[in-house]
Amino acid sequence: MKNVFDEISNNFGIKAAEEIIGKACSNSAIAHGAAMADVLEKKPDLRDFADILPNWTKEEALEIEVLDEAASVMNFNVTRCRYAEMYEEMGLKDIGHLLSCSRDADFCKGYNSEIKFERTQTIMKGAKYCDFRL
Repeated sequence: MKNVFDEISNNFGIKAAEEIIGKACSNSAIAHGAAMADVLEKKPDLRDFADILPNWTKEEALEIEVLDEAASVMNFNVTRCRYAEMYEEMGLKDIGHLLSCSRDADFCKGYNSEIKFERTQTIMKGAKYCDFRL
């Protein structure tokens, strides 16, 4: 991915590279969310979202502290992110937010556009934890 980002940057500038990579990841996340919703026989809600959360914590990819979990609210903090660690090791720290973090809100759009997603900080951008508020 770094080679792709570097090539786009060299030809069109960093801003264009970020926009292109970001848009591609966004489209992918929306499609992924929609595909996961399609397997349900109803419009997914936050309880369904809680059921699929283990997909992202497999193999300790994310360590999560659940704060609130109900039909209408789900709040949790990611206290360790192996994705952030991996992107740093790969030399992709500067675009890791495009490859992973920005996908979260877009996944929700595809999964259920009525889910309100908010996050004010991420480990990828230097915070101690990522705050997920749905």
